[in-house]
Amino acid sequence: MIKEIIKITTNNVDFLNLQENHLSIQLSLDGFSFCIYNKIQDEIGVFAVYEFQNSDSPYKHLELVEQLFKQEILLQAKYKSVSVTHSNNLVTQVPQAFFNKNNLENYLQHTIKVLENDFIAYDEIRNSEIVNVYIPFVNINNFLLDVYGTFIYKHSSTILIEKLVSSYKNLEGDFYFVNVSKNNFEIIILKNKKLELYNSFSFTTKEDFIYYILFTAEQLNLNPEEFNLILIGDIEKESELYTILYQYIRNIKFYEPTNFPTILNNISTHSYFTLLNQY
Repeated sequence: MIKEIIKITTNNVDFLNLQENHLSIQLSLDGFSFCIYNKIQDEIGVFAVYEFQNSDSPYKHLELVEQLFKQEILLQAKYKSVSVTHSNNLVTQVPQAFFNKNNLENYLQHTIKVLENDFIAYDEIRNSEIVNVYIPFVNINNFLLDVYGTFIYKHSSTILIEKLVSSYKNLEGDFYFVNVSKNNFEIIILKNKKLELYNSFSFTTKEDFIYYILFTAEQLNLNPEEFNLILIGDIEKESELYTILYQYIRNIKFYEPTNFPTILNNISTHSYFTLLNQY
């Protein structure tokens, strides 16, 4: 089942006829989102988010993506360029000094179960001496190759880490980021202007949520009275997740981008971070 969550389209009727349109897609097991950005006008013309239900197998996941492409005419258009991010927890980081592209499976085996026919990819993270090793949704990639011919793809955490390291490279202090999605969240910690830790967690209750955040802080000797907690993604000040954070952590704020698309004025500026930082 596919459920439309958000669909925003520009009033500029000529937008989709321009030659410099870029399509950004984000894939996850429980959803599909995309935006269309025009480099000439420097604006987003279309922004859409869909939720998938019962897509817990690669075959069902592909079936839902194919169904969405049949019903969404904007995805059938031709684009100057296309980029795709894969959002899942099948990822690990390797210091560049120890990275060997012939050992990809070994890096992942310590944290996840790797199947014999799994395709493993890697991204070199800019502004960092780290390589992201991960398993993409390869069946979806193959489908998109048939549709668009060529495109660039990365893991969503690559986009997340690159952008945060770049944005905070001139600031002193320890920064603790939490990027929240429906049933998962990511923790990114910057110390001394470098990536100290990236990890992702599944959660079902607010108690799970705060436990992982405080436990990670304790392991890295970060004092909840001192470090800066910056929130990204699907979390608002009125939510129970924010309320429990406020009980334990002193310095909390939401991520504030330097520029945010005017077409998205009804959406929180800290949300949909990786999708909006692809282009």
